[in-house]
Amino acid sequence: MTIKAVLFDFDGTIANTQDAFLEIVNDLADEFGYPQIDYIQLERLKNLSSLEVIKESSIPPLKIPFLLKRVKKELGKKISHLEPYQSISCALKTLKEQGYLIGIVTSNLKENVMSFLEKNELDQFFDCVYSGTTLFGKDKIINRAMKDHQLNVEEVIYVGDETRDIRAAQQSKIRMVSVAWGFNSPTILALHKPDFLVHNPTELLKVVADLAQN
Repeated sequence: MTIKAVLFDFDGTIANTQDAFLEIVNDLADEFGYPQIDYIQLERLKNLSSLEVIKESSIPPLKIPFLLKRVKKELGKKISHLEPYQSISCALKTLKEQGYLIGIVTSNLKENVMSFLEKNELDQFFDCVYSGTTLFGKDKIINRAMKDHQLNVEEVIYVGDETRDIRAAQQSKIRMVSVAWGFNSPTILALHKPDFLVHNPTELLKVVADLAQN
């Protein structure tokens, strides 16, 4: 298999946004009519799929797009304080040196992503950033990225931390590498059957290298 591109999710995969998201979600709880979440509840939510988390939130479906928009806007105010996950920078540098096209496919705002990459001197490693407005439309963004860069499904790997990332990769018919350092727990990720599950960026590099040799 000839791997040409490695596409990454952003939140929970490259950027450690967990504490910021939790703070924002709790700040908006009264406005959008859902209960606040503490760290004990957060650990339980990590063992649920993305769809299950939404169902448990009891947020009216019509409010979800407005909530997502507000969360992204508020995250932009905190972006300068966020940091990348440990060792991900080294992995990105290695992949870039090996000649892979490296991109981001995210449901966050592109301006948030670019601000974070520039602040943490990671922008040099990325060839493209694609963003979308919905939680469950990443497959369409992945497909657009592949079309823009004339990539076949066999040539692309997607790397992400949530069950919805697995679903998007499966819908786009590309290989999925789930990471255990983000939002969803390794247990729930494994249940959704990604092609690979890695626990650190070094394991990610090994997966890419092994696929490139097959």
